[in-house]
Amino acid sequence: MAGFNHTAVNHVVFYLLGIPDREDLHMWISIPLFISYVFALLGNGLLIFVILTRSSLHEPMYLFLCMLAGVDIVFATTTEPKALAIFWCNNREISLNGCIAQLYFQHSFFISESGILLFMAFDRYIAICYPLRYTMIFTHSLIGKIGVAVFLRSHCTILPMIFLLKRLTFCRNNILPHTFCEHIGLAKYACDDIRVNIWYGFFVLISTVTLDIVFIFVSYILILCAVFRIPSQDARHKALNTCGSHVCVIILFYGPGIFSVLTQRFGRHIPLHVHILLANVSMLVPPMLNPIIYGVKTKEIRDHVAYVLFPKQK
Repeated sequence: MAGFNHTAVNHVVFYLLGIPDREDLHMWISIPLFISYVFALLGNGLLIFVILTRSSLHEPMYLFLCMLAGVDIVFATTTEPKALAIFWCNNREISLNGCIAQLYFQHSFFISESGILLFMAFDRYIAICYPLRYTMIFTHSLIGKIGVAVFLRSHCTILPMIFLLKRLTFCRNNILPHTFCEHIGLAKYACDDIRVNIWYGFFVLISTVTLDIVFIFVSYILILCAVFRIPSQDARHKALNTCGSHVCVIILFYGPGIFSVLTQRFGRHIPLHVHILLANVSMLVPPMLNPIIYGVKTKEIRDHVAYVLFPKQK
């Protein structure tokens, strides 16, 4: 490690340290990360396969879930292979372009997942508040357009970050104390003024993820108002149960991220390695648990998955 500090700073190469001061635990830390990553790939891959191959699951809710599973796979893959390469092979070097590409896909697919969760909330709102018009509103054509819109919004908002970073001159320390690259985490190593980067990052956060959270909250307020106007207790329970999986996924997705941001902002006395571990947890736990939550709470998916894994013998 000391060798990094004595070499001349390379403007196009950086070194990811992994988890500083915990190098002796890298191998042990990598085990739960690797298991979580494998489960995320297998679980989401199985979910996509089941939904695409079963015509009975070609309904709006399941098609949104298929999009979510695809985004989860890419989201986890943007950071974890490199983190495991650091832990297992001591492969810390990453080019500037590689670093920018990593943070680009990380941020864009985070926004994509947030957008999909928003439209899944709208889906539940229409299904509960306007059940007779549900199939007329959420057609396959509309779902396709929503998918394109979510993709375009996420990538168009993150694309300027590439140019904001490429304009910078990186002449300071090129050692990044993390397992993956982040926008401001990289920009702060530049010798130029990075206020534009900071303000643009703040604008992206407010105009995408924060706005999504507000709309999701409003959707569920309207859903609850509609549910409690239903006279039948069984019908109320059924309506609320259809939202249970989505609410769990929302909490799982936004919860670790919000907690990580709060600890970085206010937890000045929290050790750096704790921040890095929290960041890795927020990247891996939602992709790993989302298919489990939907598999457990959604009977249709559970039955089809069971049929795929354990086909009945003729």
